[in-house]
Amino acid sequence: MPNERPLPQTTALFVIDVQERLASVMPDASAIENTGRLIDGARALGSTVPVLREKLETLVVPPRALEKLDFDACDDAGVRAELDALRERGVRTIVLSGMEAHICVAQTARGLVDRGFRVLVATDATASRAPENRRLAEGLWLAAGATPSSTEAVLFDLVQRASGDAFKAISKLVR
Repeated sequence: MPNERPLPQTTALFVIDVQERLASVMPDASAIENTGRLIDGARALGSTVPVLREKLETLVVPPRALEKLDFDACDDAGVRAELDALRERGVRTIVLSGMEAHICVAQTARGLVDRGFRVLVATDATASRAPENRRLAEGLWLAAGATPSSTEAVLFDLVQRASGDAFKAISKLVR
């Protein structure tokens, strides 16, 4: 499964801890901007399931915003139930973004891989307060069995063709 192409109907977007207080101490806003692109891309593709409060009501598959206390979101019973529901609907790939890259994103990536999901981390849609921790995060994702990617790479992988309405919408998002 590591090199399997992600498909919109079998891929979900999982956004970790993009909360106002935490976001305010991040060195720049690019992770939030790119998470927004992923959500807008999900809308254009029509079947991914993000977990971020803003922009979510318009997605085809209803999103779920879940509170958690565990660094590995997979340790939370509500998140596990949601993951089980996604698996029952055929989801095999999770696109992961969020904060902090070296803590919650890394631990959740490991938890998702342990539960049999293929994990693509949209690296430019992640952040850590300290640049050295953000740099460290990629090694942690790789060690966990996740695949580092980017917002643009994920979106174009999911759209698959340089034609149609979804392609046009995705192209506008990455300009």
